[in-house]
Amino acid sequence: MNTKLIIAGGFLGAGKTTLLWEAAQKLMSQGLRVGLITNDQAPELVDSELLSLNDLKVAEVSGSCFCCNFNGFTDAIQKIHAEVAADIIIAEPVGSCADLSATIMQPLKQYWNRDLQIAPLSVLADPTRLDSILSGENAGLHPDAAYIYRKQLEESDIILISKADLLRDEQQEDLKQRTAQMFPSATILAVSASKGTGLDEWLSQVTTRQDAGKRLVEMDYDIYANGEAVLGWLNGTVRIHGESTDWDAFTHTLLANLAARFDEDNLPVGHVKVIAENGNKFIVGNLTGTARTLTTRGFAGNSEDVKLIINARVETSPENLDQIVRQTLDTLCADAYTPEVIAWRYLQPGRPQPTHRFTEVV
Repeated sequence: MNTKLIIAGGFLGAGKTTLLWEAAQKLMSQGLRVGLITNDQAPELVDSELLSLNDLKVAEVSGSCFCCNFNGFTDAIQKIHAEVAADIIIAEPVGSCADLSATIMQPLKQYWNRDLQIAPLSVLADPTRLDSILSGENAGLHPDAAYIYRKQLEESDIILISKADLLRDEQQEDLKQRTAQMFPSATILAVSASKGTGLDEWLSQVTTRQDAGKRLVEMDYDIYANGEAVLGWLNGTVRIHGESTDWDAFTHTLLANLAARFDEDNLPVGHVKVIAENGNKFIVGNLTGTARTLTTRGFAGNSEDVKLIINARVETSPENLDQIVRQTLDTLCADAYTPEVIAWRYLQPGRPQPTHRFTEVV
């Protein structure tokens, strides 16, 4: 096995999944075999479902982050390679995961250097949250969650400013310069996965460079653990039956109602994702902050039945998050629909316990 491994991290809502999909499409158009690995604290991932619906080979590491289940991560690498003989594997860690250089990059370089060509560690940064962090603020997050965000940037080899299409040219250049000043050891790039701009430059860097995991960061695991624990996590899959419905409008309304509730209760949103599947048609909705961040893409159309997957990461207790999502869904369904729960789990992440943690760069 001589596969290129690209790890693309970044905080919740940074746009990692969209980037993975666009990058995979571009690489496959060049005749390369590509596999993807997703990661979460619980199964039933919108990301995995979305990527699989686009005919991509996806392996999922769920129940823990890559660093706390290093063997599970390497098993996924082997599985992808065995199934598609992948030339390139792109892996997306949990959005609240940090210390990847010490716990993932160095062990890979130490134990897997004969089988893998390891790309520089890329970290995506949403421009709005990045601007806040660079200004010494907390990007609307709990201070301990913002600590994770800063550490992700600090350990990166490449900082990839995502959603660049939302910025004017002068705003983009200013943000790149400020990021370079604060994180001078990282390469600073900007990309719009939805528009395709900047993608070629990033792919050129991660497929040719050999300088992976160049630095380690000091990490206070008490702050890190609390930064993850302030978020309630919910993953649920529901099949909804009833009268013929415009599921695009339904999905938008569901997210809008959730956003209104979170805003009303002053609960910062890490990320809320919803995918509604109607046969081979689907719509994906995202919420990465207040109600104004709501976006949807795709088309599910009308039918009497839909499969709905919901992933929510919000600064509240898991129990309260469960109650809010259930109440919002039940209210929207009312007497017109019958929701059938296929899978439903809400939790608070435990303290990170990495399999490996190197203290020196390999």
